Amino acid sequence: MKNIIKSFFLIAVVLMITTSCNKFLEKNPGDVISSGTFWKTEEDVQKGLSGVYSRLRGGYYSYTKVFLEGYSDNGYTRLITSFLDMSKGVVNSTNVPSAFFTGPYNGIASCNYFLENIDNAPVSTDLKNKVKGEVRFLRALFYFDLVQAYGGVPLYKVEPNTVEEAKIAASPKADVLAFVHEDLDFAISNLPDIAYTGHAVKGSAMALKGKVLLFEQKWNESANILQQVINGGKFSINSSYSDLFITATQRNNPEIMFSTMYLAPNSTHSGSGEGLETEVGWYGAVTLYQTLADEYECIDGKPISSSPLFNPDDPYINRDPRMDITLKLPGEKFINPNGSEQTYPEQQTPFVMQKYLDLTHLPFSRDISAVKTDVNIIHIRYADVLLMYAEAKNEATGPDATVYDAINKVRQRLQVNLPPVDETIYNSQDALREYIRHERRVEFACEGLRYFDLKRWNIMDEKLKAVFNPPPYVPLSLSFGEKNNVLPFPQSELERNPQLEQNKDY
Repeated sequence: MKNIIKSFFLIAVVLMITTSCNKFLEKNPGDVISSGTFWKTEEDVQKGLSGVYSRLRGGYYSYTKVFLEGYSDNGYTRLITSFLDMSKGVVNSTNVPSAFFTGPYNGIASCNYFLENIDNAPVSTDLKNKVKGEVRFLRALFYFDLVQAYGGVPLYKVEPNTVEEAKIAASPKADVLAFVHEDLDFAISNLPDIAYTGHAVKGSAMALKGKVLLFEQKWNESANILQQVINGGKFSINSSYSDLFITATQRNNPEIMFSTMYLAPNSTHSGSGEGLETEVGWYGAVTLYQTLADEYECIDGKPISSSPLFNPDDPYINRDPRMDITLKLPGEKFINPNGSEQTYPEQQTPFVMQKYLDLTHLPFSRDISAVKTDVNIIHIRYADVLLMYAEAKNEATGPDATVYDAINKVRQRLQVNLPPVDETIYNSQDALREYIRHERRVEFACEGLRYFDLKRWNIMDEKLKAVFNPPPYVPLSLSFGEKNNVLPFPQSELERNPQLEQNKDY
């Protein structure tokens, strides 16, 4: 088993050395890496680290993260037919995308291999602890996503020596989460307390720990660590919302705290698939429901149901600026350099996803050899820290000035500039809870977070019933087909590992 993992890891290293997302991805290999000569220099350590980070370009850590909108009340993803089945309540061990399982476990295997070997490298203890902190942060991220999908899962704290050793039962969810906290605590203690530039830093790990604690409903603990991130001053809300999702303005952006990094020409989306500009920009693979558009307020801070600024004959004027940045609106045209309009083969809902698309790259193409999309896919940003803090603090003690301030910082970034939360209306824990959920939906639409939020709040079934699959499908309201908010393990994994028992009721 270890020889298999070693081979996959070294292949990943070779592939990743040809990229240059940051300094740790800048060098090209002189030759094929031999496992017998690896772990001998600091350069080997950096190459090995880049091999671990390369796992972020698989599963739902790559640009396909946005496809998760298709399994929520935000939108429809027609490239992944299993999401269509799942949104109709048809969920079983053969139709759930394997990326939920294989993406994190591929990452965990690389993390474990790295951690087993790093002590062989003749580098300083400080460097070893720093890179171990990065890798343990990544391993925590992978295990947390497995828990969000499946609950308890097989827990490999070290890499199995043989295939037989890998055949183990799922550990209880609590045990997996305890291990996640162990990794995050080590990362927090050993990562540098600096701004994010491509490597995980202390703030990345603290924010993820706050998210895990929120998932566990440990409200006070979550609020406390997120407050530390806020007080630390290493991150801030970027004045421009749109700049967060364009390559040229993502570098050294003060709001981005962790992302999957790309850099053309060697490291692009088309290196791991067709990429956002082909699948979303050209094909229109992610389209959004009217209910999402209706969620955006008018610029007076009131919902369209009560704002005097809302005009049903011209419904997209005087609206929250985030709407037009996130959605391609009805009647809006993307004009190519030759004057033609960028259109889609099919469009089955009123709105196409626009977030993450760089319109200076028009025309979008089906020719993936011509695609050089290298926009980074964001996993944690400071706006999430603020809204997670607001949620945790409100659940712990109810509304207070710090909760309103956190929400207002998100709403009042310069480009958005919406009025502050109306404290006369949202003055109770229940009312403010709903408003925070509203704010999370519009702030993070098309970033792949809504699916996990709805499950965490246990309202997925309620929200899916309010939307309908678009034609040509039978327009039945959607249905949440997961039992207790967990997915079934893939049938292929059950056959590989007879010790793994299927989740209850599947």
